[in-house]
Amino acid sequence: MLSIGRRLAVALLVASLLALGQEGFPYPEGFRLWPHVKSMELRPGHPLYESFGGLHHIYVNSTGLATYLEGKKNPFPKGAVIVFDLLEAKAEGNALLEGPRKLIGVMVKDLERYRETGGWGYYAFGPDKKPLSIDPKACYTCHQGAANSDYVFSEFRP
Repeated sequence: MLSIGRRLAVALLVASLLALGQEGFPYPEGFRLWPHVKSMELRPGHPLYESFGGLHHIYVNSTGLATYLEGKKNPFPKGAVIVFDLLEAKAEGNALLEGPRKLIGVMVKDLERYRETGGWGYYAFGPDKKPLSIDPKACYTCHQGAANSDYVFSEFRP
């Protein structure tokens, strides 16, 4: 008979595998504690405003940080994860504030698994942390504009 600790460990492993799924990627809990790459706001008039208007914060896990710090001179390594946190931008008084979360976008580097999309997997999650249905090939098509920097637009801002 398994101890309570062992049963809990097995249950967590099974839950993690189910969350990951065959095609999916789990919600990146704690990503706001990762290194912050940069922030920006997309305003009306920007070509991507309808889909991505608002305040963006970009984060990278420890696996991908070195590539940013080197100025993206080399491709990101397998296991690099980049998160873009999209929030409503609220103007109050003379300040720009974070509003409610609209979604998070996630890029996961794995050349073997995501061969058709430049080595990157693309995922999105709603404010409730549930996966959103997206077309990774559409993401990849847009990211072709950054093909010379491993399909990553953002630059690290120290």
